Order: sequence, then structure tokens, then C-alpha cells
Amino acid sequence: MSEIRLYVTANEKNATRILDLLTDALGEDDLAIATTEIEEKKDIWETSIYLAAEEEQAVTARFAAVLVDDHAGLVIEREIIPDIDWIAKSLEGLKPVRAGRFLVHGSHDRDKVRTSDIAIEIDAGQAFGTGHHGTTAGCLEMIEQVVRSRRVTRALDLGTGSGVLAIAVRKLLPIPVLATDIDPIAIRVARENGQRNGIPSGIDFRTAPGFHSTAFGEYAPFDLIIANILARPLMKMAPQLVNHLAIGGSVILSGILAGQRWKVIAAYNGAGVRHVRTLWRNGWVTIHLQRG
Repeated sequence: MSEIRLYVTANEKNATRILDLLTDALGEDDLAIATTEIEEKKDIWETSIYLAAEEEQAVTARFAAVLVDDHAGLVIEREIIPDIDWIAKSLEGLKPVRAGRFLVHGSHDRDKVRTSDIAIEIDAGQAFGTGHHGTTAGCLEMIEQVVRSRRVTRALDLGTGSGVLAIAVRKLLPIPVLATDIDPIAIRVARENGQRNGIPSGIDFRTAPGFHSTAFGEYAPFDLIIANILARPLMKMAPQLVNHLAIGGSVILSGILAGQRWKVIAAYNGAGVRHVRTLWRNGWVTIHLQRG
């Protein structure tokens, strides 16, 4: 089914303000919200929401409500986005990505793997996480650092997407790894990626919304929890996440814009973990925290 883009046109200041308002109003609804510069010299920007067609009526009404007070003169416009595999298209011609000792590559770049690399093969597919995004690469680098300096016997990859981070942990350590996602398609893709990377067992891929699945109780407490999601849901789930973390355990968080860093750290400090270090990549941050 085709995706819909709803958008308004404004200057940069107002576009940014509308983005903040939409994030507050719709940020927990798993909708992609973004600003895009259209013409620099004329200071023309667009603030957009991407959604499925069946959500259009409800989201349009909520979008309009956000504009009522200060931006009532703006018109919400609509664009139908063709049903194209944008992930596959965007990866055409992309080079392998190095993050620490890890090399994430497609099947067409197997010849780029060196003997010293920890290679993870991920082709374009239907799940997020190919290593090319700053959040995934940051997590890979942080995973290697944490595993090298701390004892880890059980790990959780929350919101696994393509499974690349769970695969990375398993390639470093022969330990049980639980990998969960709310999307059953992502879980299917992640399981296939595990098999493709020579890991037929050792990673338990489960469809699970939040921490409501019984799978967490089967494996917790975890010495390492990795969650590459988004800042707002990460902050909301902080108490539950830390409750599943072993004493002395580590948390790796990403999907966080640089400007959101201190809010996320504050939420996790309040839940009982302390900040250890932050990695910065292309405007995104990956944060390592530890439970006392």
C-alpha cells in the first residue's frame, strides 16, 4: 500500500517549531516526522509526517490541531508516495561500512572482507539496520568496546530490525541473545540474516511489543541491553528497561539526536543507571550507561 506524506511549507524557524509541536503531539504514534530544506536562499522548508493511507483522516485532524494557535494560516498539503522498496534502492552502490572491527556489507561485497574483520552480511530488505546509518554504526562500535571491557553472559537487542546488532554480539561472544521487535516481518528478516551469517542458533528472535512478552522473563536479567529506537520511547521505557538489567550491567542506547542526549541521560539516571560515555556520529549519538 502506498504511503502518504502530509506537509506544510514555512520558513526554517516555523518549520522547526512545527516539528517540535508534532513530535509532542504524535511522537509516540510511531510516525516519521521530519523537516526538509526546499530552497536555501528563499528560506523555504517543509515539515512532513509520513503515514499509511488508512491513518490519513485521523492524522490530518491532529496535524491541523497543532497548527491552530500560531500557524493557522498554513495549508496542509498531501503527496502520495509510490510503493517502492526504498531501502533496496538506497543501498544500490553503497560501500561496506566499518565500525570498529565490524564490517557490514552486502552479498555483492564479500570480496571486501579482510581476515581480521568481523563480517556481517546484510542485504537490502524490509527491516531497518544495514550499518549505513550513524545509529547502527555507533551501536556496533560501542558493543565491541563494552564486550571487551565487561563480562557479558546474557544480552538483549530491543527493536532488533535487521538483526545486525544481535548478530554482532553473538559473533563476539557465545552467549544467549534475545532479539525482539514489534514487527513480525522484521523478526523473519532478522532470523534469515542470522542464518546467512552462520548463526543458526544462539539468538532467540521474538515478536514482542515493549516488555510485555514472556520472553523477557525467560532470559532476564541481562548483562547487556541494546536499544536502537528513538529518544521518546527510550525515555518512556527507562524504568522497565533498567528493571531487566543485571546489577553492573550495561545499556547501549541510540536512535537519539545530539540535541536529545541530555534528556535521555536524565531519564536513565532517574531509573538508576549512570552515564559512562557517548559516541557521536553524523548528528546522532550512541550512549553507554551502567547500573551501579
